[in-house]
Amino acid sequence: MDSPEQAAPQIPREPILTLPGALTAYVLLLAAVHLRVLLPPEPEYWTIEVFGFIPKRYDSTLLAMPFPGGSGAKVWSFVTYSLLHANLSHLAFNVLWLLPFGSAVARRFGAARFFGFMAVTAIAGALAHLVTHEHEVAPMIGASASVSGAMAAAIRFAFVHGSFLSFRRGDADAAAQVPALPLLRALRNPRVLAFLGVWFGVNIIFGIGSIAIGVDGVSVAWQAHIGGFFGGLLLFSLFDPVPRAGRGVAAPDAF
Repeated sequence: MDSPEQAAPQIPREPILTLPGALTAYVLLLAAVHLRVLLPPEPEYWTIEVFGFIPKRYDSTLLAMPFPGGSGAKVWSFVTYSLLHANLSHLAFNVLWLLPFGSAVARRFGAARFFGFMAVTAIAGALAHLVTHEHEVAPMIGASASVSGAMAAAIRFAFVHGSFLSFRRGDADAAAQVPALPLLRALRNPRVLAFLGVWFGVNIIFGIGSIAIGVDGVSVAWQAHIGGFFGGLLLFSLFDPVPRAGRGVAAPDAF
């Protein structure tokens, strides 16, 4: 007769580095959209003008200019700009940053919440860019605001004991389901604060990520990164399906 240990079914453990389906689908979407670079130059740039985020599009003064896409572009470009990239290196850079953080968030949220979260953080980044670049004509493109939002969401739970950055589990699904730190408690955690300091310093000094394309050349839209980051940090709880500590769940410990 088998012992209880032998008879018990073995629960499959999914390695940390295995990408969840929602993140794989998102990366494939970015890659498919990037095939637009195969178009001739004129229609290729037309797609940037129609789907990129252009602050000048929202100018209601006498200096307002018509842009391709009309009124519809004023709505969809808050999200669609995040699916466009200037070149392969721009796309690859954003994807590489997204893989570790987006994997944790996608595994925790599930597909529908993950895609909704990426859209909302893209909107937050666009709003920050609009406020700081009023009357700007150059289109902003790039997924960096959403990537920044995913990074912000991940730090709410990734530093908790048993989660991804504790290196104590080989089961990615279990690591993604630990109760998150309350926002104020997370902001008092030394590791979270160190991460925030490095992230904000890098973005402000070097402006890594999203770029704007226009007659003035290439510039970095670092304000959009910060907008996406704050959006992810503050709106995380609206998307998080895992019960908070204090609602029948033991308070998590950060390592």
